[in-house]
Amino acid sequence: MRIRAALVAVLLTAVGCGSGQTGGAASDPNAALKVGVSPVPHAQVLKYVAENLAAEKGLKIEVVEFTDYVQPNTALVDGSLDANYFQTVPYLETFKAESGATLEWIGPVHLEPLGVYSNKHKKLTDLPSGAKVAVANDATNEARGLRLLQENGLIKLKAGAEQTATIRDIAENPKNLEFVELEAAQLPRSLEDTDAAVVNGNYAIDAGLKPSSDALALEKAEGNPNANGLVTRAELKDDKRIKDLLALLQSPQVKDYIKTTFLGSVLAV
Repeated sequence: MRIRAALVAVLLTAVGCGSGQTGGAASDPNAALKVGVSPVPHAQVLKYVAENLAAEKGLKIEVVEFTDYVQPNTALVDGSLDANYFQTVPYLETFKAESGATLEWIGPVHLEPLGVYSNKHKKLTDLPSGAKVAVANDATNEARGLRLLQENGLIKLKAGAEQTATIRDIAENPKNLEFVELEAAQLPRSLEDTDAAVVNGNYAIDAGLKPSSDALALEKAEGNPNANGLVTRAELKDDKRIKDLLALLQSPQVKDYIKTTFLGSVLAV
């Protein structure tokens, strides 16, 4: 993620404090796994696992909720968590590159399609010239959102910049859209002040939006690399409890739970 200067120090401090530190499940095989999650849908899915499936594997799970995309990783690095479940591989790789942290991707669980939403317009073609459009200010989600806008004909990005695009990589903007960069969690609230916003699936659902019906444009699931998955530290990557947790998160029971609970707004992988 493109981390603002104020956050860089936080990340580096967490990495420094976390180096060599182990605790919780890493040092106590009988301890509950502390897993950091976003409230929606990750906490719901994990609580379903903890309450209905974990006992069959002898797992104890403590669900720890976060409302932003920074703390679940910094808490994992400093040993406050044993794993987290909120992010995509591109997001994790960006975090690791910018923070120097060593975290391990264990496996995917679900996809939350990114969508374009508006309180003022019914179709993307209704956006007027000079319309104000909000996008995420972190590298992974900003590029992802801009690609969605490009796929729907609103902008064109510089050739070769698609995977890391920012608003400065917009080559063609026929409607002269004005872009506002905000933290991902703020995007649903921005709908009151903008013509449209590109919102992450979890924040859309948390705000009462239904991606499958409310989005003016929605990411396709097929071939999408942005599945959310389970992440841990290096010393726990081969721990049986972590592997058992992933198996439960990828189980038929969880797939059925996701399908019946989120009705297409969240897709099991």
